Order: sequence, then structure tokens, then C-alpha cells
Amino acid sequence: MRVYLEARPSPSRLAAWMTPVVAAVATIVVGFVVFGALGKDPFAALRAFFIEPIATRYGIAELLLKATPLMLIATGLAIGYRANVWNIGAEGQLTLGAIAGGGLALAVGDAPWPSFLLLPAMFVAGAAAGMAWAAIPAWLRTRFNANEILTSLMLVYVASLLLSWLVHGPWRDPEGYNFPQSKMFDANAMLPILVPDTRLNAAFLLGLAIVALAWIFVRRHVVGFEMRVAGLAPAAANYAGISMRRNVWLGMLAGGACAGLAGVGEAAGPIGQLLPSMSPGYGFAAIIVAFVGRLHPGGIALASVLMSLLYLGGESAQVNLGLPSAVTGLFEGTLLFFLLAADVFVNYRLRAVAGAPT
Repeated sequence: MRVYLEARPSPSRLAAWMTPVVAAVATIVVGFVVFGALGKDPFAALRAFFIEPIATRYGIAELLLKATPLMLIATGLAIGYRANVWNIGAEGQLTLGAIAGGGLALAVGDAPWPSFLLLPAMFVAGAAAGMAWAAIPAWLRTRFNANEILTSLMLVYVASLLLSWLVHGPWRDPEGYNFPQSKMFDANAMLPILVPDTRLNAAFLLGLAIVALAWIFVRRHVVGFEMRVAGLAPAAANYAGISMRRNVWLGMLAGGACAGLAGVGEAAGPIGQLLPSMSPGYGFAAIIVAFVGRLHPGGIALASVLMSLLYLGGESAQVNLGLPSAVTGLFEGTLLFFLLAADVFVNYRLRAVAGAPT
């Protein structure tokens, strides 16, 4: 008897929605094996990784706090990914957003700007900066047919070096004991806290609003429909006169704007200043979130919570079990691996045939 993959007549909707669940369960199983191999009690390790971080109100607030930038960035990226526009540079666009929004907060200083004016201005500046950074690979793609994956990724390092130069140089806090950091933002440049005695702030509400707007755009707007068609059937989209050039610009700018908003949310939220690194890798982790969420806004909201739990679990495992920080990356990579592997069954199914292989 031999077993082979047989193409399905049409993609399986059940498999499409079940593969993230299967990938998550398989990731937990691998974690069970890895913890055992490291000499840790697997059940205690999984409890420390997945249960203890959210066992308190503060822990749940931290879960939603870390899910917010992932939700924002992944939602923006998914709009482009649906049209086969591959923005991989959200980490750099987040950094530019933080620079623009944080720079405005530093420029205002202790001037009597009320929060209801300053905070929206910071978010607008951050979104504009993220879009401007994303516009570079969009222009290179539409003008010279340069690969947006490479150009957007390389710009991440340029953005990181720009931020490093600013906090080491002109924006360094003169009273910061020579540490590479800006001044702390004034109270009028800080996001309001949603839950007392936690760090969960109003950026979470912004993330939910962006998810809702993305759902309306993708499902109810004609341009969103055309971008979906371009991703699913490029030849049909070209025949129908759907502009790929427009899709590239819209996809890149949407991702850049959402990443810029996430950057401001981090700067004006839990960090409260500019540091050499404004993100532990949210821009790259959001790519996994987008695909675990099936590029659907609702699925992305749930997937961002799962990825946030991996971040919190990694920190808990370091503190309680003495495991290295790389354990978070291990779970992220394993989750993506199993997701890609399980995606095969969206378009194929196993078929067993009696007899010797030919």
C-alpha cells in the first residue's frame, strides 16, 4: 500500500480553519518533548509557560497589552498579503512610527498641549512616518520591479540605526546618566490606562477599531474585494483591469500605517520614551500572527492573543524555570513550521492505494 497527496477539487474550508488549531496543538506537544529533554517537568513547564502568566488580572492585562501591537501590525500586513504584496519590513515601519510620534512628544515637551490634541497628533505622525517608510519599497516595486520582500526587510536595519543614532546623539536625555535613551514623555503624551494598577492602555481599543475597519474594508468595500481577487486569481484580476500597481501601494501603505500606529502605542504606552529598541520583534512576529489568523481580521485578533501568550510564557519560563530567552523564538518558529505543514491539507488530501508503488 502506498500513500500520496491527492489534489482536492476545491480548497477545504474546514481544513483552512482547523490548521491553526492543529498547529497550536502540535506546538504544545513539541514543547512537552523539549521541556522533558531539558530535564524539566513537562507539566510544570507547560503550566509556567501557558497558565501562570495569565492567572491574575495583571497577567491578563499584560496579555492584551502585548497582543495590541501584534494585532495592529498583522491586520495591516494581511491587507497586502491578500493581494500578494509581501511587506516584511513592519519592524522598521514600527520604529519610524515611534520616532515620529516620540519626536513630536519630545518637541512639545512641557508645553500646555492637552492630551486630546497631542495624542491624536502623535498617532497621525506615527502612521504617516510608517507609510512613508513603506512607500520606499512600494515605489521601488512599481517603478523598477524590485522585490518588496528584500527592500522592506533591508529598511528595517536602516530604521534601527536611525533610532540608535538619535538616542545616542541629539535626542539623548542629558540627565539620563549617559544611557542611550530620550527623556521620559510628559503625562500629556502618555496613553490613558484602561485597567487600574496595570499597564493596559487605550492603544488596545485602537487595535480593536483597526480590526473592525479592516473587516469592513476586506469584506464590504469594492477595493478590498479587488485586492482579494488579485491575490486568489492574478490572471483573472489582470483580465478584469484590476490595477496591480494600486494594490502594491495600498498593501504597503496599509501595513506601514498600522505598524506606525503600533510604534506610537509602544512609545506612549508601556515604554514612555525612546530607546535603542522599541520592539522585541513584534514586526516579524506579526507575520506569523497574520497567517495563523488566516489573513482574516477576526482570526488575527485571536492569533495575536496566542502569540502574546508565547511572549509572556517565555518570560515566565526564564524566571521560574531558568530557561533561555530563545525558548520564545523556539515556540514561534515551531508554530509557523506546523502551520505551513498543515496548510498543505487545505488543497490536498491523503489517499491510500493498495499495491506496490510504481
